[in-house]
Amino acid sequence: MAQIKTVQPAERRAYTVREFCSAYRVSRSHTYKLMQRGQLRTVLVGGKRLIPVAAAEALIAEGANG
Repeated sequence: MAQIKTVQPAERRAYTVREFCSAYRVSRSHTYKLMQRGQLRTVLVGGKRLIPVAAAEALIAEGANG
């Protein structure tokens, strides 16, 4: 009988806008303002706006230093 390999889920690399808002407890409108100001980097993948985890962490680090 063939063995079934289990694949561990990859570490999260990006958030959807909804996931970001929930994780960082900010409103959707505030998130879009951060994007418009260039304070929160995003990428468009297949028509879906994603926020890389590194960009979210950079925003927090920047806020802590500012």
